[in-house]
This record gives sequence, C-alpha cells and structure tokens, in this order.
Amino acid sequence: MWEKDINIQEVREIRVRPNVYFGVGAIKKIDDILKALKSEKNVDKVIVVSGRGAYKATGAWDYVEAALKSNGIGYINFDKVTPNPTTHHVDEAVKMALDFGAKAVIAIGGGSPVDAGKSTAILMEYPDKTCNDLYEFKFAPQKAAPIVAINLTHGTGSETNRFAVVTIPEKDFKPAIAYDCIYPYASIDDPQLMVKLSPSQTLYVSVDAVNHVVEAATSKVASPYSITLAKETIRLVAKYLPKAISNPEDLEARYFLSYASLLGGVSFDNGLLHYTHALEHPLSAVKHELSHGLGLAMLLPAVIKYIYAEKANVLADILSPIVAGLKGEASEAQYVADAVEKWLFELGITQKLSDEGFCENDVKKLTHLAFNTPSLDGLLSIAPNNATEEIVSAIYSESLTPYCK
Repeated sequence: MWEKDINIQEVREIRVRPNVYFGVGAIKKIDDILKALKSEKNVDKVIVVSGRGAYKATGAWDYVEAALKSNGIGYINFDKVTPNPTTHHVDEAVKMALDFGAKAVIAIGGGSPVDAGKSTAILMEYPDKTCNDLYEFKFAPQKAAPIVAINLTHGTGSETNRFAVVTIPEKDFKPAIAYDCIYPYASIDDPQLMVKLSPSQTLYVSVDAVNHVVEAATSKVASPYSITLAKETIRLVAKYLPKAISNPEDLEARYFLSYASLLGGVSFDNGLLHYTHALEHPLSAVKHELSHGLGLAMLLPAVIKYIYAEKANVLADILSPIVAGLKGEASEAQYVADAVEKWLFELGITQKLSDEGFCENDVKKLTHLAFNTPSLDGLLSIAPNNATEEIVSAIYSESLTPYCK
C-alpha cells in the first residue's frame, strides 16, 4: 500500500553502516574489536563513558575490562552519565579523556551514555571547543575519536547511526546533532545484557523504537528503505514487547526487541525524525527526570492524528500490527489515534502529560522551545505537513489527557 506514496523520480541516499555485532554472546566480540582498534588506529588508551551502575550490573564490564587488560590498553572511566545527559557531563568527560591521553571512546549503556560518548569523541578532536559550542552549532565537526558502542537497551538505535542528543540545561535546550564522524567504529547488541531492564524501562525504550520508525517512514525524506524497516520494527515490538514484560529474562523476546531497535536506528538514520522527537525534547529538557520514551509515548497518538491525512497509506500499512483493517483514508485519523493510545494503555503506559506535571499553561513555552531549540526546527521542517505553531500547540494540548477516557 505504501508504494503509492513513493515518488520514484526522487533520488534518496541509503545509509547502511556501521558494523554491529548482534546476538546472545555478542559482548565476547569486544576482544576482537579492541585488537583491531589497537592495530588499525594505534589506540593504547581509552575513556569508558557509562552511567553509574548498569555497565557493571549487566555483566558488560567484566568482558570489557578483561579485553582491555589482555590487549594492553589503558583505560579511565567516566561513570556519571545520567538519563538526558547534559553538556556539563560531556565537558567533564572530555577533560578527563584529554588529561589521560585517551585516543578512543568506549560507550556502555543506553542512548544517554552512547550519545555522551559520541559527543566526547568529537570534542577530543576539538579541545578548544565546548559541548555548548557543539550543540549550539558554532562549528561543524569533521572528525572524532573512534567510538565503540556497547548497547544495553533496545530502543534508541544510537549504536547504529550518526545521531546524538545532549541537553543544555541553562537554556532548556535539548538539541540533536548528526555527523558522519560519529558513526561508531563498531557496536555490540547483546540481548543477554538487557534482561535486567525494569518493566518501565522495557516499555519506554521499545516505544522509542516505534516512534523512530513512525517518523522515519512519514518524513519528507522517507525512502522505501526507511518504510520497509518501519513495518518490521513495529511488527516485532507488537509481538515481543508483551512477552518481555511478562518474562523479563525471555532471551528470545529481548533478541527480537533488540533487532527491532537496530532496524529503527537505521530507519531514522535514513528517513530522519520530525514531530514526536521535536516535541518530546522540550519536555525532557524542562523536566530532566522524564524518561524520553515515556514522553514520546504520551505524544504519539496526537502526532499520528495530525499527520494521518498526509501519510494515510504508509501509516495504515506500518501500523497494521497494532491497528488492523485500516484502509488508508484520511477520515480514519482520530480512530487510529484512539487505537494507538489504547495499545499503549494495554501495555501499561497510561500516563499523559498532565500526569507528569504539565498543564495547558506550559503549552506556549513548550511550543516556543520546539521551534527555537537548535536543530528541532530542522526536524519540524521535514514533517509530512506544514508544522505550524498551531499544530504543535494542538498536539501538546491534546496529549495532556487521554483521548479515550
């Protein structure tokens, strides 16, 4: 069905990189990766960028530390990355890396440590710049230290692509960057490292993957590749997320959710993002404790409602694992929004913006941030319709409370 929306005269760039070692036991490949990094890039010291505990609790660190020691690579660990990492975290990590003489970055964690690690890798090559300079687009980096990404969640896709996100807390800005120099040198997706994700983390990261592909399949630069990946991503999440919630140690469920996340990361590396991420970033920039995936989930139904008329064929097709029987007609918009919200509620994500402390009085500020945070206006510019302040405000307002009460 979605083929009807493709203009075959438009030339699209199809991005397929980097190498990802994927599957149960993939963490064991870290030894081979470090051997290659030492011989090919002359890396003898690294900085490990992580959160405070997950890199050890998952067992990933046991393999990484052993591989570093066996390959004679010195290391220092910056373990202060929090959800929604800030420019201050990155600047501190960069200073530590430069003082130590690190030549590469190993990022261990979900999207936050990987994004912080990517940002650190850039600034290691530009020691006269700050993270604020990077995320306020005061320069365009052409190089970065090599990055090894060891992914501990199945949602962000950051281990597969050239994107990173860091918050500038003083300005309530949460911009996104995208540079070829931060494609990882190599990445690891090992489902056995993800079995200790809490039920809420499992939900939120998986819904992040769904949001990635809904946007990547419907943007103005969507390609057949981003759309094809989108449908499979949603099918896998719809099938395996309930199983992972029911049994967190179900390795098959974690495997296919990890694969869905990987596909989602590649999908938006190609089709990019628009409304949901452009509107979520202000939410978690204002409330740093808000989970990115939860913010996306609360916005998703309204976003689908407001883009359905322009991309009905694509959305009817890729959402079919969640909402069956769609005909791809503009008149279905509210029905689809209701159905997606119901699906989220059935999974256990019942919160809306008002439950997280937002109110109608916040809509003006959030809308302003969506259009004025560096990079977010670029996302809005590739939304499938004309992203006006009226539409953005309406999405925020309609996400305050449930459609289906």
